[in-house]
Amino acid sequence: MSKLLEIDKCSVKTLYSAVDVWIKKPHVVNKRLAGATQSSFGAVSDTPELHQLLSSLLKTDVENSGIFQFIHASDGKREDDALGLWSVAVRTIIPKVTQTAERKFKEVIIKELRLYLMKRMALEKTVSLHALSPEQWFSDGVAYPKLSWLYSELLPKLSRWALEDKASDFKSTLSLIPVEKYSLLYQQLKEKYRHLVKVWPEVTDPEKFVFEDVAIATYLLVLWAEERIENGTNVKQSFVDLGCGNGLLVHILNNEGHPGKGIDIRRRRIWDLYGPATNLEESAITPNNGFLFPTTDWLIGNHSDELTPWIPVIAARQIFFLLSFFVLPCCFFDFCGKYQRRQCLKSQYKEYIDFITEISSVCGFHTEEDCLRIPSTKRVCLIGKTRRYKQNEEALVEEQRSNYIRGREGLFSSSRTCTSAEKLDQDGSVFHNCEQNPSSAAKDWVNGFHPREKTESVRNCVSLPRDLVEAVVFKVAMTLLNTENSQCDDTWNKGGSMMIGDVASLLDQPTLQALKNECGGLQTLLRNNHQVFRVEGGWVFIRDWRTNAPGQSSRGTSKCKPPPLGALKTRLCWFHTHHPNGCPLPSQECAFAHGETELRPSTKPRKKLEHDQHNVSH
Repeated sequence: MSKLLEIDKCSVKTLYSAVDVWIKKPHVVNKRLAGATQSSFGAVSDTPELHQLLSSLLKTDVENSGIFQFIHASDGKREDDALGLWSVAVRTIIPKVTQTAERKFKEVIIKELRLYLMKRMALEKTVSLHALSPEQWFSDGVAYPKLSWLYSELLPKLSRWALEDKASDFKSTLSLIPVEKYSLLYQQLKEKYRHLVKVWPEVTDPEKFVFEDVAIATYLLVLWAEERIENGTNVKQSFVDLGCGNGLLVHILNNEGHPGKGIDIRRRRIWDLYGPATNLEESAITPNNGFLFPTTDWLIGNHSDELTPWIPVIAARQIFFLLSFFVLPCCFFDFCGKYQRRQCLKSQYKEYIDFITEISSVCGFHTEEDCLRIPSTKRVCLIGKTRRYKQNEEALVEEQRSNYIRGREGLFSSSRTCTSAEKLDQDGSVFHNCEQNPSSAAKDWVNGFHPREKTESVRNCVSLPRDLVEAVVFKVAMTLLNTENSQCDDTWNKGGSMMIGDVASLLDQPTLQALKNECGGLQTLLRNNHQVFRVEGGWVFIRDWRTNAPGQSSRGTSKCKPPPLGALKTRLCWFHTHHPNGCPLPSQECAFAHGETELRPSTKPRKKLEHDQHNVSH
């Protein structure tokens, strides 16, 4: 079988990069795989040498095989001045745990790196896929899918990767640990702790957070097992998880035999389900001499928010360099406030990862970076195990640490203060008070650090006075209905559009100040009132329910299923009450009540108000 796909603007470099993705990370395409490991046998310079090497690897005569039929076909086109070179490697394909989990799938990888072939491929601008005939093809449905899968799934992927040429800012996943060991252990732990999904008492998504923490625990357990082998010991590492949140990571590590504890400023409901064997402590954490752990092996910062930049510092200030650290950054914090971007050539996430790496380096660590397999966009971890300096240089390095922290502290003391009531980050994390405060519990390390409040208020505009919200909604809606770009059909005024910045200019200063104290401010208030408004790309529109039916995306135009029966007629229709032309829908088609007589009590169960999902979990 031979399939060919023409592509444009494909360089030799990008083509080989695309092939390398398939060779090194087959799980990206084949979801039944956990990954692959590769061992290289080096390069050979001619076909006879390649023949001899393959025969020894495969323990059979390969002269008449399909491989050499293809090789000999290209060998005849060799140019006299071409540099012949074959790169040979063996990869072991690692399936996810199934009935075939214990089987070893090994493949010989051959790359032809001749100059003439590079020229020919660049000119043809093609990606071709050659396989054995259907009669010779072996398929187990796991490591080796059906023959049709190669050209329906693999070939299009290879061509797309060749065209994109997108080099990742980060390393490949699981680059610091054995993938095979990780895959086996992850499947075991996933089954072992699957029951927690059914009893999860938090408001966060149980499947996401349970399996994410299972994956993080798996990574640490494999990393630590490899460390014990390296150090020649059977003693399991101890740990402290700062800002442990829901405590599930601590629960798993304790359950798997590692002594340690988790500390968080706020107790979670799920802590009660773990039992006494899980060591969790409710306490405010401040970076000072009271939070050193001289008998602990590892310090963990798993989505540790305002503590993230302090993790390498706390680890570095231990006695006899005993403490290593693992940190999985999420929200962007500096030592005593929100991290301020310094350049625009990188993504914000990449820049922040580099910032934490810089702190680790200043603290004296050799810092390693890896990418976890978790259901999150923030999955790059940093690990510091060894120091770059000798023990007698500790005083000098400590002076460098202190100067660096004071320099970062000066960025906040010289700028305006920011209070914990000011705003939330996009993912919901709170940025706390950054102003200088000599009475801070962390005054011996830095001024200005404040741990998050034990009880955090809900600030998504739902607690604003109802009359204030109604006044804002009415003023904005009436302005849209009377703008010069308002659209009127035969019967109904659709209103115009305004940028949110212009909408803000309609409001008085006290109202604007009240909105600034809420997450998202004016935009959140408008989105909350989606019955009246449609907010897209920074513009505000009047919602036309004739095209935006109940339950439909704001960008959709087609009809969709109506809302649940219990959600009908539980609120008054704003358009029926306030719009000059009334509601564009007849009463029987509108989800909202046209007058008090149509109002019905809501059947939706009331839930206890919690702060954002991120802070509840982590």
